[in-house]
Amino acid sequence: MNSDVQIAGDPLALPHLMPPPAAHPATVAEFAGLARAIAADTASWAPLVRYDAVTRWYHRLRTGPGYEVWLLSWVPGQGSGLHDHGASSGVFTVLRGELAELSAHGTRHALGAGAQRVFAPGYAHEVVNDSLEPAVSLHVYYPGLTEMPMHRPPLCASAVRPSAVVTS
Repeated sequence: MNSDVQIAGDPLALPHLMPPPAAHPATVAEFAGLARAIAADTASWAPLVRYDAVTRWYHRLRTGPGYEVWLLSWVPGQGSGLHDHGASSGVFTVLRGELAELSAHGTRHALGAGAQRVFAPGYAHEVVNDSLEPAVSLHVYYPGLTEMPMHRPPLCASAVRPSAVVTS
């Protein structure tokens, strides 16, 4: 390192040397960061959560230019059914409890609090609470969600749902 070179003043104080901060998320990483920031701000979402034994509860928490953020709760046994999000990409984050994400191809991801999944337009999956405790999740969609087409499960349901094994 050349110790003869010195920088006079604070280079970070010169705004023309740094790009301006983005006013709104524009990349997958920025949307994932937005979800993590909202998740960390428990006071902004926790008082809104409701649990409904009949149907999944959901609440649109925030909107921005071209995106929206949804808060969902899941009591044990509730699931979304196999679906995609049309033209929307998304990030979902488990805020409380545990959820399982089951892809249309049979891949299963167990997701605890803090886990995130990112998906592209047309990605088909099912989210289910197969635990014994309620769960809460946060979903960010870009562009905002305009459709959620449902899909038929595969002919071999065991390819998606793990089967229970009973031994005697």
